Amino acid sequence: MAEAARVLDTADEYFYGTAIPKGIVFEEPAVRPVEVPAAEERVRQRERARAATMAQELPSVSLFAVFGALFVGILMIFVLLAQINYNEIISEMTRLEAQRSELMELQRTLEITFESVIDMKEVERYARDELGMSKPDADQVAVIRVVPSDKAEIINGSEEDWMYGLGSFISSLLEYFRRS
Repeated sequence: MAEAARVLDTADEYFYGTAIPKGIVFEEPAVRPVEVPAAEERVRQRERARAATMAQELPSVSLFAVFGALFVGILMIFVLLAQINYNEIISEMTRLEAQRSELMELQRTLEITFESVIDMKEVERYARDELGMSKPDADQVAVIRVVPSDKAEIINGSEEDWMYGLGSFISSLLEYFRRS
């Protein structure tokens, strides 16, 4: 170290074109052996690096998306249940419509049978002979004038049909959930 502090003279020779005089000796740095981790440690390091990479690659899912998917799933279940209930109602309506047609046919048959059984001549004879009734004379008949009463007309229009259908659908849904 004492040599490093000496004053440089112009006559000094320099070490390979540097400003360092030739007489100064430098110590070589100690060579440290490179530590090579053991094979097991290298495997553990790779596994840790792979796990860190996989943790970074997993996408994050927002809470809003989870609730949205859950809400859509619940709505799909409600729609499915409503469709099942709707199909049940349609099948019941079809069955009742067939029963109604049968009953109307039976009513027509009974009216025809009833009208063919009753003989109006026989009814007149019974009323005159047994009950002592007679036909009214012209002076016995009086015409009574009445004020025309209010009347209502029901129109089956398409504007009302969809409202009735919507109300029917909602009430059937409510009835379905009351039964459950």
